[in-house]
Amino acid sequence: MRIREATEKDWVLIWPIFHEIVKAGETYAYRPSTTIEQGKKIWIDAPRKTYVLEENGDIVGTYYLKTNQEGPGSHVCNCGYMVSSQARGRGLATIMCEHSQKMALELGYKAMQFNFVASSNEGAVHLWSKLGFEIVGRLPKAFNHPEKGLVDALVMYKWLEN
Repeated sequence: MRIREATEKDWVLIWPIFHEIVKAGETYAYRPSTTIEQGKKIWIDAPRKTYVLEENGDIVGTYYLKTNQEGPGSHVCNCGYMVSSQARGRGLATIMCEHSQKMALELGYKAMQFNFVASSNEGAVHLWSKLGFEIVGRLPKAFNHPEKGLVDALVMYKWLEN
């Protein structure tokens, strides 16, 4: 298993993972009807860096890393992670999150913030908490889950520098 920086050519292999997760509408605040072109702008073009997690030559996970806010807030980065449905439950999100924190420090960031974690995404909330992220904000009923209706969105934050 290895993590490497994604190339534009990787998008066709990332798209099925991205599409499945976004179409479900359970974890990301992207329109379920996001097109392949729109997805590429979100996941490949806009971030500072995008990475893929490969296993036996297959892409099984991906994450992006970008500046959360420009100017005086540019020392804080934001990340988003996706794991293919066939590879979930094996600790891949942990591997990517730990890698992203190292990369963030290498890129000069001092902190990482997750802006909009659906409170219904209990696995992610538990994992990010276990990895040292704190819930620093709660947006009441800000995420419209397709089955659970309006749920809170959480802002989670971790200072990366010692």
